[in-house]
This record gives sequence, structure tokens and C-alpha cells, in this order.
Amino acid sequence: MSQKKIMLVDDSSMMRLIIRNLLVADPNLVIVGSVENGKKAVEQLAVSSPDLILLDLEMPEMDGIEFLRVARSKTRAKIVVLSSVAAAGSPKATQAISLGADAIISKPSGTVSFDLKEARGTELFQVIYRELGMGVPAIPA
Repeated sequence: MSQKKIMLVDDSSMMRLIIRNLLVADPNLVIVGSVENGKKAVEQLAVSSPDLILLDLEMPEMDGIEFLRVARSKTRAKIVVLSSVAAAGSPKATQAISLGADAIISKPSGTVSFDLKEARGTELFQVIYRELGMGVPAIPA
């Protein structure tokens, strides 16, 4: 199986690092971009051609909602919203789905979620694999 390209879009450098460290444990995934807002993500799309984008919603310059408005005309990548403000059924989650997000994962609460692996790691891998049509993940330890 060829590696699937993932772009991380989150204004928290710590959150991008936590997610990166979680995903690099899977040999089927490769991080091709890691940016802090939607504006930089749009610029990165042409360079990195990701298969899947993990997108936060609350960011400066261009938030995730505005990125979704722009992105669908620029990429075929699957877009998974990973945000603390997008709980299932919330107005933000509904808006994100209506603008083309393929899936929503709620981040664990807290400014920086060091427990992301424990709290959402399995769900994150399952959603990534499902959205990319990769079957069932062997969850890295």
C-alpha cells in the first residue's frame, strides 16, 4: 500500500506536534504539510497534494470554516475536522459538514490536549482509514 499524504492545519504548534507524533507511528501515513491557518493551508495545497486534511476550525487569518469554503474548488482531499468546537450535532459541526467536511472528530477539552492519543487516537486512525478507503487500521502502540 502506498503511503497516504496528510496535511495538518491547526493554529496550535503543540497540537500539530502531538498529532504528527501520533500519525508518524503508522507507516501507511506521511505528513506532507503542517500549517497554522487556513490561508497557509490553501497555499500549501498546490505544493503538497494531500489525500486527507486534518482541520481545526478556530484559527487566525483564515479559520477552518472559511478554508472549507475555498478548499472544495482546489482539492479533492478528504477533510476531517478535528476541533474542540465541533462536537457532533453542534452548529459548527453542521456548518462544516454542509461546506464539505467529510468527518468530524471532537478534540478532547483543554487548551493543549496531551491526552489526544488516549482520548481520540483510535477514533482518529479509524476515521482516517475509513475516509481514505484503507480498511481497518492496525493501531500503532
